[in-house]
This record gives sequence, structure tokens and C-alpha cells, in this order.
Amino acid sequence: MENQDFSTSFLVAKSAGEAYKAIVDPRAWWSEEIEGTTDEINAEWSYHYKDLHRCKMKVVELIPDKRVAWLVTENYFNFVQDQNEWIGTRVILDISEEGDQTRVRFTHEGLIPKYECYEICSNAWSGYVNNSLRQLIETGTGMPNRGQEITSHEQIGTESNQ
Repeated sequence: MENQDFSTSFLVAKSAGEAYKAIVDPRAWWSEEIEGTTDEINAEWSYHYKDLHRCKMKVVELIPDKRVAWLVTENYFNFVQDQNEWIGTRVILDISEEGDQTRVRFTHEGLIPKYECYEICSNAWSGYVNNSLRQLIETGTGMPNRGQEITSHEQIGTESNQ
């Protein structure tokens, strides 16, 4: 059986160090609503967006210029029945140099198509990673959630849930 974990990747004309620096600052590409330390091993941090989504992450792997991994320790979605879908999953960002470019591969290990949240979550991750994180690495400015503002990829997710 093939791996069904959600994964996406992109190439940028920046160094692995620049990619790593951006990844460990999810406030700059995912959400300004993140509380806690995101760039120290075993640190715990939390994310929330209105009453749609809350989660707690633990930094389980930090290999400078190579890999960042977070373990989801708690999760809540207001649009699914099974609140355990993300708990115990890992968000992994691998960094590798390919010639004069750097590849960032995002994998949400355990986010699989049978989950009720898969379509909404994979669409949201695609937007955060392929748009906001990529832009942060390339230009120094990402497009994270800004407090109560809803981003275009979140709007898509909430519309499909109505």
C-alpha cells in the first residue's frame, strides 16, 4: 500500500539556511496567533483560529538546514466529529539542496484521505506551504493568518463545510 500522508513540495532559489530560518518561525507563514516557542527542541506551542481550529504542537526534531518536525499533542476542529484525527500526527518539513536551489518538502504524517478533515486540511496546508512559506523564504514576508482575518484558503475550507 502506498503512503497516503499529505505531502507537498516546492523549489526556491535560496539557501537551505534561509529555508530553515523561515520554517522555524510559523508565525511568519502560518498564523500570528501562535503562542509559545517554535525553534527549540521539546518546546511546546499552540495555534488557534477563532473557534474553527486549535492545536498544540511539540517540537520533536530540529536539524538545522535539514529538518523540522512537530508532534500534534492536542487538536480541536469545530467541523469534524472525530476530534482525534490530528492527535499523534507529525508535521515534517524536510530541506534539501538541489543544485543551486533548495527543496522544501512538507509532510503531514498521519493526515490521510480517510479523515473527515482531509480535504479542508490538505487545501489549507497547500496554501500555507506553497504560497505563504514559499513567499516568506523568497521575499522575507509571508502571508500568515492575521488575528481574526480569514485568508483565501481558509475561506475555501469554510465554504465547503457549510
